[in-house]
Amino acid sequence: MPDPGLSAYLGLPGWLLLWILAAVAFSLFGRRVVHIVRVLRRARPENRWEQIPRRLWYALTNVFGQKRLLEEPAIGVAHLLIFWAFVFFATSFFWNLLRGLFPFLPVPYADEVTWMALPMEVLGVLALVALLVAAARRYVFTPPSLERTRDATIVLCLIGLLLVTFLGGQGSRAMSGEHAGAWSPAGARLGRAFSGLGIEPASAAALYLGMWWAHMATVLGFLAYLPYSKHAHLLFAPFGVLFTSLRPGGMAPESEGAARLEDFTWRQLFNALSCAECGRCDRACPVHASGFALSPKELVHHFKELVAGALAVSAPAKPALPGSDPGGDAREKASFVGDVVRREEVWACTTCMACMARCPVFNEHIPLIIEMRRHFVSRGDMDVGVKDVLVNLGRYGNSFGKSARARAGWTAGLDFPIKDARKEPVEWLWIVGDYASYDPRVQGVTRAAARVFQRAGLDFGILYEGEQNAGNDARRLGEEGLFGLLREKNLKTLEKARFEKIVTTDPHTYHVVKHEYGGGNGSRELRGAEVLHVAEVLDLLLRSGRLSVESPVDATVTYHDPCYLGRYNGVYEPPRRVLRALGMRLVEMGRNRDEAYCCGAGGGRIWMEDVPGIRERPAENRIREAAGLRGVSTLVVSCPKDLVMFQDALKTTQLEGSLVVKDLVELVESAGAPVVRSDSYVHA
Repeated sequence: MPDPGLSAYLGLPGWLLLWILAAVAFSLFGRRVVHIVRVLRRARPENRWEQIPRRLWYALTNVFGQKRLLEEPAIGVAHLLIFWAFVFFATSFFWNLLRGLFPFLPVPYADEVTWMALPMEVLGVLALVALLVAAARRYVFTPPSLERTRDATIVLCLIGLLLVTFLGGQGSRAMSGEHAGAWSPAGARLGRAFSGLGIEPASAAALYLGMWWAHMATVLGFLAYLPYSKHAHLLFAPFGVLFTSLRPGGMAPESEGAARLEDFTWRQLFNALSCAECGRCDRACPVHASGFALSPKELVHHFKELVAGALAVSAPAKPALPGSDPGGDAREKASFVGDVVRREEVWACTTCMACMARCPVFNEHIPLIIEMRRHFVSRGDMDVGVKDVLVNLGRYGNSFGKSARARAGWTAGLDFPIKDARKEPVEWLWIVGDYASYDPRVQGVTRAAARVFQRAGLDFGILYEGEQNAGNDARRLGEEGLFGLLREKNLKTLEKARFEKIVTTDPHTYHVVKHEYGGGNGSRELRGAEVLHVAEVLDLLLRSGRLSVESPVDATVTYHDPCYLGRYNGVYEPPRRVLRALGMRLVEMGRNRDEAYCCGAGGGRIWMEDVPGIRERPAENRIREAAGLRGVSTLVVSCPKDLVMFQDALKTTQLEGSLVVKDLVELVESAGAPVVRSDSYVHA
């Protein structure tokens, strides 16, 4: 085959023409990247350079392995094939580009290397099939969360053209006999097809040059277009995965709130660049499904517009390619939080993290929402119920607005005393939490937990009136100052107590104490105490023999994973082991573990009024799912707020006769008398 770099075109040598095309493409690419960096530098700094080995592992499994995308196998496999074809063809492109720019280098073109032809052709054909699947999904079998956009069409066409021109070049090589059929199966078949169309072998050289230049021009055009496109995630998503938050739950750094571009961190703005607009976040979001104003996808799209506006201002002239944004200056001057992102969107979130758990590029929606909530809280712009609760938390240390002396009132129904951990040492410090302490619907569960602990011989105590709300909800509502106050008060109380381990009733308390009270387990404030949830302690007691099942429970149940125990902390198996140990038959709901459907209480939503026009509360949706399981009589929970929300949902859905809601600890207590051993230590 002729050398494309040494062949002449319009009186110009091929290498010079390639230099011109490459210079234009890389200039446009570099220009846009420089402007993007300028915009990101305007944002608040944030350190995302810690734990590099762990970050590289995330990138390896989720960029090159496409781990999250493969959770939806059909489209995941198609995307995996397209991605790996892209990797191979990018390598081939840069090899060919170098060879074309410097035609006298003593190296062959990539497509001249026989052993490279086979994997590239196989990937090329598979990727072409995958591309057709992706196109059919977008334009024929379009899910509601996916849009038909001009950008998507351009990107699909460019990828298709890239694959077709490569395979066409291989076919022309096969016509000339350069590649053996075994190494170029697709090329050999295309060569025969070309011959069948009447193309003479003598024309193979011209066909090859045409395909080679079309391929190189397509890639260079793609390179120039991509950073201006709304599908720039092809370029930026790998960096979004690499710089994902390693803090459990991805909590936003402390700040006074965000309303303008400069108030957000660079990583928060980076969400806009890496978003693939696939809609998985919308499909996972319980409040979006219920008809609330929030769409996680649309939220990130707002940030795309914010960044696009800043880029239009940053650029000295309008971008020359499609995807440019001429209205950026006016939009950037508009009030972003409040006008573009409406308060109804911000306050709808339950912080359940379903959106983040499903996002294939690890976008961080909840930190964005918390930043904007901080802004609204600083202005007093919030639901009346939220205002009342925040006042109660500040004044009384609990969300119910009741006296601190009434916090341990639930102990009055017990026939044994509970130690005060401030006055005598205990092995287990039990942080009971607001709902477990004050809500009459939950107090019975709290007493059941105390009886199980007592009968198992645990050396445990509580803080009585010294305990205050742990502050998780205050923080998720955006009241960072109040969270700091509650944390400080609790830490001062913990300094007076003597304990070895901490057990919590509420998963929200579990998360915030374990991870946000000074850096997690081993922090100075917690003196290295391990933090466990009641479900984990019950599992340890049963597995160690401290609890035995005297009366196995003959029942078929399903289990609901609390968001802050499951998605936030990965505690999925301990409660299931407990249910199996009790002799129960566990039937999983379709949405379980990291796909579990939120009850709707988190992020302070439990205190907010429902907005008009919602289709169905998240808790009602979940109750219907559980009630629809054949033979299931009980929905098991391990969160006080879940218990409250689902019991209410049973009434509103009129399903009280077909399903009951029970806490895990109630079932453990009813399963019979435990075996008590002399030692009080439970080994994790």
